[in-house]
Amino acid sequence: METSNKVTVETTVQAPVEKVWEYWTEPTHITKWNSASDDWHTPIAENDLRAGGKFHSRMEAKDGSFGFDFGGIYDEVKLHEVIAYTLGDGRTVKITFKGHDNVTEVIETFDAETENPVELQKQGWQAILDNFKKYAEQTGI
Repeated sequence: METSNKVTVETTVQAPVEKVWEYWTEPTHITKWNSASDDWHTPIAENDLRAGGKFHSRMEAKDGSFGFDFGGIYDEVKLHEVIAYTLGDGRTVKITFKGHDNVTEVIETFDAETENPVELQKQGWQAILDNFKKYAEQTGI
């Protein structure tokens, strides 16, 4: 088996880490930001946020032409700091949250899959992260 490439995407959200964490992990929020473009959406999100817990999101094109399930099992959860998980295909993902006053850095590192070019994957994950940033900054608690 070939070694996978680690890819990192990141953003800085103008919001305190508590809010960023809540918006990242609560299914009612996940369904509102978890897409890479306006013609996609996440109609279903389930999240058992603890080590050994499972998560699942259904991502679909709004026109119904295509969709896929995204999910895995949490390996590590440290409140307001780290979320790490393993996807169904064995790839790993780690998200680090670094809060400073009302600003939070979100750094996401994932194993690239082999079907699509790494740059395309990075663009897709970054687009979702950018969408999260926009949602978190524009939505009041």
